[in-house]
Amino acid sequence: MEDSSKATTDLSNQEQQQLIALCHEAKSHSYSPYSKFRVGAALLTADGTFYKGCNIENASYGLSICAERTALVKAASEGHTSFKAIAVTSDLNDEFITPCGACRQFLIEFGVDYKVLFVKPNSSYKTVTVGDLLPHGFVPSHLQKERMATL
Repeated sequence: MEDSSKATTDLSNQEQQQLIALCHEAKSHSYSPYSKFRVGAALLTADGTFYKGCNIENASYGLSICAERTALVKAASEGHTSFKAIAVTSDLNDEFITPCGACRQFLIEFGVDYKVLFVKPNSSYKTVTVGDLLPHGFVPSHLQKERMATL
């Protein structure tokens, strides 16, 4: 993981700061009446468009959606499938929030090389790539690989 003191190679400082500000803003819209665990995400597309997402809980817990997936769904539904970075934050003071397993798989659907910023409430952050989060993830190209014949 890179610390916030190291530059992210393909993100400008302005883009990083905007992602951080927007993920905090998104967190303020969290609908989390059951867990009281607010999460916000901000996603930067390859063409420079930003999308925000927050976690939205449901009384039927399995139907809840995480902040990262909310942002990705909003972007993909608008035709964006190439991303530069996503930032995610929570109210945890002492550690960095990281995406859950389902979100890691959802993130890797769109590539392994874009950045993920883990952001604390004080705006300190660490950066990894999606591939770092899920090093042996199931990616779309696996569906194109040769398979054994079935009956």
